Amino acid sequence: MARYTGPKFRLDRREGTNLLLKGTRSTSGKHPIDKKGAVPPGQHGQKKTFSRKQSNYGMQLREKQKVKRMYGVLEKQFRKYFSQAAKKREATGEALLHLLETRLDNIVYKLGFAFSRAQARQLTNHGHVLVNGKKVDIPSFNVKINDVISLSKKGVTFEFVVEAIKETPADKVSEWLERKGTVGKLTRLPAREELAADINEQAIVEFYSR
Repeated sequence: MARYTGPKFRLDRREGTNLLLKGTRSTSGKHPIDKKGAVPPGQHGQKKTFSRKQSNYGMQLREKQKVKRMYGVLEKQFRKYFSQAAKKREATGEALLHLLETRLDNIVYKLGFAFSRAQARQLTNHGHVLVNGKKVDIPSFNVKINDVISLSKKGVTFEFVVEAIKETPADKVSEWLERKGTVGKLTRLPAREELAADINEQAIVEFYSR
């Protein structure tokens, strides 16, 4: 499936926030978005500021783009997630976040097996992730409650995996997940307060409901 392969920091600058797309480089304290005078990319970026007042449509569009980029999902698939969320009994915005959070690449990232979602996606694409003991190489695979996530024998030896696990002890993993060594499990769906507070999912619902 197609994916964005350009500069990750450019996306951060466009959205005016740190999307944590570069793993340790995003949390090193030297992120471009933290620099004084940081502006959006492009020829006319110098004429704009991140605090510029936007229309409701502009705000909704930027929120949708931000979340898409955060999870590494393109428009067609994101719209499909929204359609699925709209059919669920829970609030559409929260259902959308649950669908994104239970993507296999996101679960691998949240379990601390990788430093970023992109790294987790690559680990999955190359066949180093197992779900209930079976290889799954589809990053968008929907992990269900009580599914067990583990790594292949080769996967657990990768230097970045070893370092990522060391950087994220089991007791620092999200409370809706469980990890012992290199084996993790989705124990329940996350509550809204356990997810990113800077996401305005209602703005995304309003964008697609126009």
